[in-house]
Amino acid sequence: MNRKQFFKTSAVALAGIAVSGSFLESCKKSTSGPQGPTVNFTLDLNASKNAALASSGGYVYEQGVIIARINSMTDGFIAVASACTHQGCTITFGAGSQSFVCPCHGGAYDLNGNVTSGPPPYPIKRYSVTRNGNILTVAG
Repeated sequence: MNRKQFFKTSAVALAGIAVSGSFLESCKKSTSGPQGPTVNFTLDLNASKNAALASSGGYVYEQGVIIARINSMTDGFIAVASACTHQGCTITFGAGSQSFVCPCHGGAYDLNGNVTSGPPPYPIKRYSVTRNGNILTVAG
């Protein structure tokens, strides 16, 4: 093998290694923590668009977050990211099961955002919710 052939063969081999390495990297399962946007906003409970929050089991969406009323007697509100970590479908709140569910592939999350069933690879982000009169503040 002459010098020109050696460099040509080496370049092809190195390119093959680099390409296969990037494919293997993309196949690694993510070990990321809870997923969701960073937010800090308020909701007026008197606003008509938030009327669903007046009763237990009601929920609304705001800025990539789903806010649900889990108990109308104790002012229990909970907020988590609204996009399923499997394929980004918008989740809903199941009042009967007290869980967040993805209608696309059956993924489910508990009230803390942890995966309880289905294909989601990691949990969704949970946000703090505080109430001051008729104003809810969602942050995280």
